[in-house]
Amino acid sequence: MLDSILSALRWAFASIVLVLNTVVHFSLLIPFSILKLVLPFRPVRVVADFFMNRIAENWIAVNCMWMAAVGRTHWRVQGMENFNYKGWYLVSSNHQSWVDILVLQKVFNRRIPLLKFFLKKELLYVPIMGLAWWALDFPFMQRKGGASAKKDLETARKACEKYKVIPTSVISFMEGTRYTPSKARQQKTPYRHLLKPKTGGVAMALETMGELFDALVDVTIVYPHGVPTFVDLLKGKIDEVVVTVRQVPIPKVLLVNEQGEPAPRAQIQEWVNELWVAKDREIDQLNAQFAAVTR
Repeated sequence: MLDSILSALRWAFASIVLVLNTVVHFSLLIPFSILKLVLPFRPVRVVADFFMNRIAENWIAVNCMWMAAVGRTHWRVQGMENFNYKGWYLVSSNHQSWVDILVLQKVFNRRIPLLKFFLKKELLYVPIMGLAWWALDFPFMQRKGGASAKKDLETARKACEKYKVIPTSVISFMEGTRYTPSKARQQKTPYRHLLKPKTGGVAMALETMGELFDALVDVTIVYPHGVPTFVDLLKGKIDEVVVTVRQVPIPKVLLVNEQGEPAPRAQIQEWVNELWVAKDREIDQLNAQFAAVTR
């Protein structure tokens, strides 16, 4: 009974702080959003984006505070050495839960430039947050295939062109959606813990700004005690999070060549498939380690 009451109180506290934090920081974004809209010039964008990214980083910092206040999560993070806050990074991660986004933001906040996600277009209509993501130039994707796929690629291209203005971290959940066993069966994925990777957004990022990227940041997230929901996060019910990070050099053959031609999509897919095989094996090893500890 006492545990239920404490869980409800933690949920209420975290929810209230999250909402207030979002409203306050979104309000601070509005003037800079209007400035970018009215004066769409590069110098104005540089200044506006600088302040908007700092506002977003403060929003993340406050989220980290309430996450620490309501939970006693044990964070096991490896590989966060030698990052450049003023660099450009292409970030890739496996995807299992909405919690992944806050995990990534916590791990990378103020260590590398603000993460810019490829989001489903439906998220544009999320109250407050949708407008904030739009103001921060997060690209919204249809992800329906066919003609929509071409439009998605053009959206990714335009977003990446904007990201050339100031240091940026472009992140793509290459599985395209959260992993579930049912999706894995339906897709007939060859991986044990991952869905098949899609490389459209990554290919556009490499084509438009590949020469700027310091590295691919390959991230693996594991929840040893089961994949949590966002409500679990609000209630402080996440016991342990494992995050491994490694910087992978991007092969020059995957960048635009001297003739201005992008790398063949098949070549990029092959590179990503190799990364996915290694990631799937790593998840197996991490799960085995923690299973042995809990015996």
